[in-house]
Amino acid sequence: MNTSNLIKEFKNIFQTNQSPRSFFAPGRINLIGEHTDYNGGHVFPASISFGTYALGRKRGDRTLRFYSKNFPEAGVIECELDNLAYDEKHDWANYPKGMLKIVKEAGYEFEEGLDLLFYGNIPNGAGLSSSASIELAAGVALEGLFDLNIARLEMVQFGQKVENSYIGVNSGIMDQFAIGMGKKDHAMLLNCQTLAYEYAPIVLEDHAIIIMNTNKQRTLTGSKYNERRQQCETALAELQIKLSISSLGDLTPEEFELNQSLISQDINRKRAKHAVYENARTLKALEKLRAGDLFSFGELMNESHLSLQQDYEVTGLELDTVVQAAWEQNGVIGARMTGAGFGGCAIAIVEKEQVEAFQQKVGDIYRRAIGYDADFYIASIHDGAKEIKIEEVLK
Repeated sequence: MNTSNLIKEFKNIFQTNQSPRSFFAPGRINLIGEHTDYNGGHVFPASISFGTYALGRKRGDRTLRFYSKNFPEAGVIECELDNLAYDEKHDWANYPKGMLKIVKEAGYEFEEGLDLLFYGNIPNGAGLSSSASIELAAGVALEGLFDLNIARLEMVQFGQKVENSYIGVNSGIMDQFAIGMGKKDHAMLLNCQTLAYEYAPIVLEDHAIIIMNTNKQRTLTGSKYNERRQQCETALAELQIKLSISSLGDLTPEEFELNQSLISQDINRKRAKHAVYENARTLKALEKLRAGDLFSFGELMNESHLSLQQDYEVTGLELDTVVQAAWEQNGVIGARMTGAGFGGCAIAIVEKEQVEAFQQKVGDIYRRAIGYDADFYIASIHDGAKEIKIEEVLK
């Protein structure tokens, strides 16, 4: 499917001859640096070629109409510019609605309604951040159609505000940041507290990034996430009795080893160890990629998965099975879970010549062990959210 098909659909659904403008916001993967964000450390995300397309046009009145090809059964969802309050009945459309509301409240003026059609090719439930992708797609569409000139960092923060204060999800800023600030063929080292960031080139050449979706829905994430957070906070409080630190991310692995005995419970010590060592791995990752050393980066990915499995204990059977199977294949230089854990996706860096065999063999091992299929996607590293040309083809 290409955007010209979407344009025909747009005209048909909204009963107009006017051609819409086209916008795209990618999804994201986190290459390394898991469960470090709330521990004062760094993350290492990249925006990918899968994402959300938004086609839009201004209307002559104050009506907003939203349609998603991903939820056709919901039909056209309609509301007025003067009533952008959260409405449970509006389901997925609350994400773009929330973005419009937050932008308006920030003092940006737009007095006409919109017709907006969305189409996302991010796999459902894969943990590649489809909600943030919808928010940023709506944001760049609004900015483009009304010439609003919103600073990109501000738009990223608007997206997080939609999640936190409009939808009611207490999420960090990584997803929106990676999607809004993404750069083709680059990942970014981001400090989630200060929002300081640096780009790192991802020179794949003979390799590809494969996303492996376990198709295991992440049912336990909420309660386990809160539990891990609490364990890290307890460990931090005990370390602070002696050390002048504000977060686990302030510690080097060497400092942790010297002071870990301050943490009274083994379980909390393991959790803190992961946070400290994982943060150190993100800093090494920047160094290795800047040196063009993809193989050392792959080793850091493997170490990250083992730490998430053994110290943080957030992997689970499905993720461990798919990652272990990936490690056993020819041409694989690194593999790890990505995201919160307990299901969702893993990623692997694989020689391009081996990609087909890799998918076949890992898929067979996974099906035999788990009883259902994993899905595989080849992801390229994409630019952040932006307006696109009509002739750009959907990946």
